Amino acid sequence: MVFSIFRRLQCTYPGCSKTCRKQSGLTKHVRDVHGHQNRVLHPVEQLNPAAPNDENPPALPEIHPNDHDEPAEEYQQPQPRLRPSRIPHPHLTGAPCDRNGQPLDPEAQPEPRTAQEPDDWAPFAGAAEFLMADLLFRKVEMSEPNQNQLYEILDALMAKHDDQSPFSSAKEMYSTIDSATHGDAPWKCFTTSFVGELGPNPPSWKLKEYEVWYRDPDVVLRNMLDNPDLDGEFDYSPYIQLDEQGERRWSDFSSSNLAWRHSEAIYDENPEQNAGAMYCALFTGSDKTVVSVGTGSMEYHPGYLSIGNVHNTVRRAHRGAVMPYIFFAIPKSERRYDNDPAFRKFKRQLYHASLSAVFQTVKPAMIKPVVRRCPDGHFRRVIFDFGPVSADYPEQVLLAGTVQGWCAKCTALPDQLDAGDIALPRSQAYTEELIEMFDPGTLWDEYGIDDDVIPFTNDFPRADIHELLSPDLLHQIIKGTFKDHLVTWIGQYLEITHGKARANIIMDDIDRRIAAIPAFPGLRRFPDGRRFKQWTGDDSKALMKVYLPALRGYVPPEIIKTFNAFLDFCYLVRRTSFTPQILNQLDEVLASFHHYREAFRTTGVRPKGFSLPRQHSLMHYRELIQEFGAPYGVCTSITESRHITAVKRPWRRSNRYNAIGQMLITNQRLDKLVALRASFVSRGMLPASHDTPATHNDEDDDGGPVDEVVTGAVVLARSPEWSYPNDLDGLANHLGQAHFPLLVRRFLFDQLHPKARFGAEALPINALPLVRGTINVFHSALATFYAPSDLSGRCGMYRERIRCTPSWHGTGPRRDCAFILEDDSQPGFQGMSVVRIQLFFSFKHEGLTYPCALVEWFNKTAQRPDADTGMWIVKPDLRGRRQSPYVSVVHLDCLLRAAHLVPVFGRKPVPMNFCHTDSLDAFRSFFVNKYIDHHSHELLS
Repeated sequence: MVFSIFRRLQCTYPGCSKTCRKQSGLTKHVRDVHGHQNRVLHPVEQLNPAAPNDENPPALPEIHPNDHDEPAEEYQQPQPRLRPSRIPHPHLTGAPCDRNGQPLDPEAQPEPRTAQEPDDWAPFAGAAEFLMADLLFRKVEMSEPNQNQLYEILDALMAKHDDQSPFSSAKEMYSTIDSATHGDAPWKCFTTSFVGELGPNPPSWKLKEYEVWYRDPDVVLRNMLDNPDLDGEFDYSPYIQLDEQGERRWSDFSSSNLAWRHSEAIYDENPEQNAGAMYCALFTGSDKTVVSVGTGSMEYHPGYLSIGNVHNTVRRAHRGAVMPYIFFAIPKSERRYDNDPAFRKFKRQLYHASLSAVFQTVKPAMIKPVVRRCPDGHFRRVIFDFGPVSADYPEQVLLAGTVQGWCAKCTALPDQLDAGDIALPRSQAYTEELIEMFDPGTLWDEYGIDDDVIPFTNDFPRADIHELLSPDLLHQIIKGTFKDHLVTWIGQYLEITHGKARANIIMDDIDRRIAAIPAFPGLRRFPDGRRFKQWTGDDSKALMKVYLPALRGYVPPEIIKTFNAFLDFCYLVRRTSFTPQILNQLDEVLASFHHYREAFRTTGVRPKGFSLPRQHSLMHYRELIQEFGAPYGVCTSITESRHITAVKRPWRRSNRYNAIGQMLITNQRLDKLVALRASFVSRGMLPASHDTPATHNDEDDDGGPVDEVVTGAVVLARSPEWSYPNDLDGLANHLGQAHFPLLVRRFLFDQLHPKARFGAEALPINALPLVRGTINVFHSALATFYAPSDLSGRCGMYRERIRCTPSWHGTGPRRDCAFILEDDSQPGFQGMSVVRIQLFFSFKHEGLTYPCALVEWFNKTAQRPDADTGMWIVKPDLRGRRQSPYVSVVHLDCLLRAAHLVPVFGRKPVPMNFCHTDSLDAFRSFFVNKYIDHHSHELLS
């Protein structure tokens, strides 16, 4: 059978209501049959949020930060569509000044950062020396003996040219880095010990001295503000952001309610002094980490510092905007003192006293502005303030001085955390009143207050720890609600319902289902299902993407809907910006989650309910998004990933003996190299993209974040494969696709004659153009699109590789699926289809190159998503007596990005030795996985 490359579609040109036969997928080379000029339909243009660099329109009428929940008035006529806008704070404007704090003319240019010449590489002798130090110390992390050997080899090679290697030894390179002043923030140490009655035979913890290593936060902040690499991704004033409909939008911290409210308070404290200052909120976060994986004995407790002015994408990418500033002492003693109230009290007080002591140097600048140079080179009068504090639940309890099992944000009772209404918020003033009224036992039992803890924030203006505790996607949602609760409850449900023996059989089949999930760019695979002992955050995130389809058929629909609602909440809350409409969606899916999770109560898994602090925290997310902006900008995943470069790698580079000093020196040198590079880039001595990995050149790389801005494109891999015939008929025989030449010729006719009255399939074969040029075959294509909610580059761009190869690492062929946009007037997946790539190829005709794909089509099985899973279901488009796949050739511009299909497993168990590479061929229907990443969730929702 010869298959048509046309489908009957509703014309999507604005104002046209005709139904026409139009090529499936639009290209920039054609017009449709009504003569309308087609646009290139890229995912960035059609299906993504607004581009990140919208210009500001004229100022709009005043709006107050807390007016967002008021119902809109009814209008007699539709209101005009507005451009996105920002309303800056009227008083804390971040106006430039000179180095003495005197106002500058608005047109004045910043004075140069340095008097150094553009060819001055000091403290290095030249570009080669810096690049070698940066490569060996920061990127490759080469050991000192290997460096010395490398320099000896270089000396021998360069002696022939009467020259020598850039460094004589590793120590010389270290000395050169140490002499740099850029990014210098030396580590200091103070010691402390127990103060009080020792008593007879005092325990060892009372006799020890404890070292607290720290950097002066004022120096760290000075360096951070003076980083030219942050220019263009830095806010100098809080603002209220409005979208095109005039609705409030929360995204980066500067658009948050807390930034605006605290700016108002700062101005009111001293209007004459603080007017025109730049508001700078300090982001703090800390979390213990273990560096010795084998023994689990080496534990460190670092703290990190950032600022709220930088955009969330910058903070997530670190880029000098998240710096370690403290290593807390970790008091330890004999086991018999583990539960000693006095020892536990000492550890809590030491923690808060350390923070209070370290931040004393910044305290004056929280009352009176100080002059600091900013990323754009201008000086500004900066006033500091404490902003969000990121921590997991145990550390939130420690920070807030609350009791385990209680909420650190509100006054809900520990056995009523699953109540429908949110309790009154906690505050430090409320806590102090209660401390004056009640004894410690009453405070502990009835109010969840530990009066032994005085939060460090009490020593600073405008700082209330209960207000500043931020949401934590990693520990509250991903590790907490999903991994520790829902996944665990599934196993308990199966045992209660089927008995342990049958439950183990079902769990084994669920594991085989998870192992049978088809490959996808960047997807972590689980060849043994979820049977692994050490769960990481990445493991939990990867399992969330594929777990729901594996459960279908083994648990009731109510439990499936519980997972569906929870995952929708998780993916919605990971968005980069929020409107009241999205916040309302959050409320709806959270209410659904609370409704359907009752299935775990009625089945006996949770007979006492769901009074769990981490699940309870989800009820605060709407308010916290308004307070701090998008949660992904304050999540502890930022600090946990920073552990790798700030703690774990430096520890591995040490000799393991008194490692902390070596680790701190390594951190100091790394910071200097990063600061030097930023300086060289700002002076035009290095390209800005010098440090960006060129992943698109590596065929084994699935893609990842990219820093360049692309308007949305799918392009073929750089190099063609040379093992294929380069003529049309020979390639058809090689592929076993007898109709391939006909499909290519029909495709070419439609490209050459977009206004033809009849489609190519209506013409005899001798009326179709011949393709005489060389056919080039490729094993992959690269899709680049705007996906800021995922781990994207500095401008929110992401690149993924779509593969079509006959052999993938010896496991058989891999032919990925992709989305094609057919009707952009339809929302979500209603206007899209899924295809499976059978071949990437290109050819030339009359000097023009046509990048193409041979694809098999899938059809939707219903007009709406599956009611239980919330995912669309598709099946292969089979036609004719032999039920052969519907195949066509499409232009590469038609493809949006990769699609992930997950089998609808049915009732039969997955065979023991089933391979995931066979899944797309072995099953009859598939879920279109909207949980594979956040961009897919936005596309399909």
